[in-house]
Amino acid sequence: CLVGVNVIAAETDAEARRLWTSQQMSFAGLLRGERKLTQPPIDDIDAYWSPLEKAHASQMLGCSVVGSPDTVRQGLRALAERTGADELMIVSDVFDPALRRRSIELIAAAAA
Repeated sequence: CLVGVNVIAAETDAEARRLWTSQQMSFAGLLRGERKLTQPPIDDIDAYWSPLEKAHASQMLGCSVVGSPDTVRQGLRALAERTGADELMIVSDVFDPALRRRSIELIAAAAA
């Protein structure tokens, strides 16, 4: 069973959550009917979206795994157990290419 999952990894949970705001803004944009390129992360996502947008986007992103390498390792393991997945297709939508590359490196190490 193949499961697709959004994963954002960084050195700390807080930094990963900040990087994730780019993807959260993209999903809010879908709800608003706005199609934009990936936006830079922001410090306060709650100032960006309405409570309704937050609820809808959070539901759509509910299986995402975001955090430090340890958090990602635990999250991927839990997702595989919950879904019965024997293969994960991972997307790491990070605005900055260097940080995206680092996210993928951290994910690969956490999944090893």
